Amino acid sequence: MSLAFPSLLSWKAAIVVLAALLAGCDTAPKQEGAPAAVAERLYREARGDMESGAYDRAVQTLARIEGLAAGSLLAQQALLDMAYANWKRGEQASALTTIDRFIRLNPSSPALDYAYHLKGVINFNDNLGFIGRLANQDISERDQRAARDAWQAFKQLVDQFPQSRYTPDARLRMNHILHTLAAHEVHVARYYFRRGAYLAAANRAQTAVTEFQQAPAAEEALFIMVQSYEKLQITELRDAAERVLKQNFPDSDFLRRGFAARERPWWKLW
Repeated sequence: MSLAFPSLLSWKAAIVVLAALLAGCDTAPKQEGAPAAVAERLYREARGDMESGAYDRAVQTLARIEGLAAGSLLAQQALLDMAYANWKRGEQASALTTIDRFIRLNPSSPALDYAYHLKGVINFNDNLGFIGRLANQDISERDQRAARDAWQAFKQLVDQFPQSRYTPDARLRMNHILHTLAAHEVHVARYYFRRGAYLAAANRAQTAVTEFQQAPAAEEALFIMVQSYEKLQITELRDAAERVLKQNFPDSDFLRRGFAARERPWWKLW
């Protein structure tokens, strides 16, 4: 699902609402330089900049709009657009700060579901780039704090807005994140095993099996448990782990080839 910047209202409708909010019961003609008129013009410019990819300029303009239209739906829209534009220009920290401010200031906003979705997507970044692939780096090898933050944002969306248009996409991303977190636990367990820290390896693999039973990484986690308990000479736990591995993965390549089952040919970059 591609993520386009949304509208609480179309910009024309937002302008009408903003004008009504600012004018109230005052029927006097609006001055050309009034905050509402300035905000209307700036918002048109900001949307145009975003559509053309000029996100740096859009962010500056949207910040002005938020101040001019404070308390209105247009100010909310400007804040959402600012978070999106910061994300698109590679300013992830600024984007997250902005979207968190939106959520804190607008707990009853009609766009709160989108805000949670955007927060999740900002943290959901699995693009390793060409250099990462050349080095055989895997996303599971990196710090998983952002993945956990993304999962939490998506969970808030799914729990609070089960009928939201963004919920199906959030569920798919949550499933991917759980698989990634499981792979991360296995990566750490493998690291400990290769350095002879067999108890730590077994414990970390146990975490992967316990918390992420349905993840593909559970297969290797069970194998690491078998090998770790073998090294520790704890035969009862070794046999139990091996039994679970055979029951759940009877055709496991790990049972035949050991750790070589996860190796790739030197010429295969992905």
